[in-house]
Amino acid sequence: MITRDELQALASAAVFARDYDFTVTAFADGECTVDVPFQPGLERPGGVIGGPAFMAAADVAMWLAILTRLGTGDGSVTASLTTAFLGAARKEGFTCTARVLKLGRRLIHGVAECMTADGRLLTHHTVTYMRPDSSAPAD
Repeated sequence: MITRDELQALASAAVFARDYDFTVTAFADGECTVDVPFQPGLERPGGVIGGPAFMAAADVAMWLAILTRLGTGDGSVTASLTTAFLGAARKEGFTCTARVLKLGRRLIHGVAECMTADGRLLTHHTVTYMRPDSSAPAD
């Protein structure tokens, strides 16, 4: 079974994730929540947090959620990420929770949502990962 420390170490070491300072705050079988602290570098003109921060959080949270099911050796990669921007965040951090919906032989489908500390929904994401080894067992 994977631990929070292992998930955190992976998120901290991943080149594509380390600039965001993600903190794994919760996880369960097929789920993971990351905290994204506010950083001025995440702002776009107009003072709102830019879309790439939300998309990165959703992608990393989903990656870690998948690892809770398949282990740290899994090589699945993002195949698609669709984002709906539902609210703006200004000078505040947020959390992103991802959940695996279907773990198939070739594809993994899931959803992620980013929210403010007071529970305001900022984004909704549908995420598909591709499993490179088609002989992997399915649920």
